[in-house]
Amino acid sequence: MFDNQTILITGGTGSFGKKYTQILLEQYQPKKIIIFSRDELKQFEMQQVYNDPCMRYFIGDVRDGARLMEAMEGVDFVIHAAAMKQVPAAEYNPMECIKTNINGAENVIKAAIKNQVKKVIALSTDKAANPINLYGATKLASDKLFVAANNMVGKRETRFAVVRYGNVVGSRGSVVPFFRKLLAEGATDLPITHPQMTRFMITLRQGVEFVLKNFARMQGGEIFVPKIPSMYMTELAKAMAPDLPQRIVGIRPGEKLHEIMCPADDSHLTLAFEDHYVICPTIQFAHKCDFRHNGLGETGEFVPQGFEYHSGNNPDWLSPEQFLHMAAKVEPM
Repeated sequence: MFDNQTILITGGTGSFGKKYTQILLEQYQPKKIIIFSRDELKQFEMQQVYNDPCMRYFIGDVRDGARLMEAMEGVDFVIHAAAMKQVPAAEYNPMECIKTNINGAENVIKAAIKNQVKKVIALSTDKAANPINLYGATKLASDKLFVAANNMVGKRETRFAVVRYGNVVGSRGSVVPFFRKLLAEGATDLPITHPQMTRFMITLRQGVEFVLKNFARMQGGEIFVPKIPSMYMTELAKAMAPDLPQRIVGIRPGEKLHEIMCPADDSHLTLAFEDHYVICPTIQFAHKCDFRHNGLGETGEFVPQGFEYHSGNNPDWLSPEQFLHMAAKVEPM
């Protein structure tokens, strides 16, 4: 569906944007891939690797609605990956986080509707479900904006959806590179915040392929959640350093014991498919949809009342050996 199409990726110089670009170039023949981001150095570095004739690099910030309006002219599909993501930085600079994650989302929506983009998928995070920190709260607001945008399109064909998933194995700032750094520096133990702490695990390629497939699945208004494995942080540390002791340091501010992706309060809206969940919108759109059936012909069923999908009650768990196998397949970016 991406052959001879123009795709724009906000925050496109990040890990997700680069992997998405790589897979698009491997599997499709796009007319244009537009990388929209504000960091000229990262764009220069990305151009050295991704210099296909279809590539376009636009300097711009999602806070700048006029620049987004220009960048989306003639665009068919948008992936909104730009965000302020660091939890401590968001707590210390709250208005900056709001400007990027909420005002930026509004700008993306307005530009997409004005330019009659076909489909938009916004990337979310498990921290947006029952948020306890500002980053999660702004991403929840962003999710709500993108879902509600389907009521703003009128007779236009533009549709919006959201993809929410967990920790990306090996991504910048995550626990795996942090532990690797400590081990390289000769650490005598590894810090663990809580012995029962769990997290969802997904590779970057899995995340990108899930987003690609959801462009075909989406009807507009869904929050897509993949079924992915969980892991105890103690088991992850054991996998990376089986002979080192672990030191409990306590849960940090804004951190959860388990990450939630489908809250119990949304159970009456949640559909279970074979390899993913869909949280249906709470509002009715001008275009009526039966979300039990998607664009790929897959069928889902509503989950039981009170169902909650979080990393602690997940039936799918990674062992240390499975984690090492997953981490070994992670491609450097």
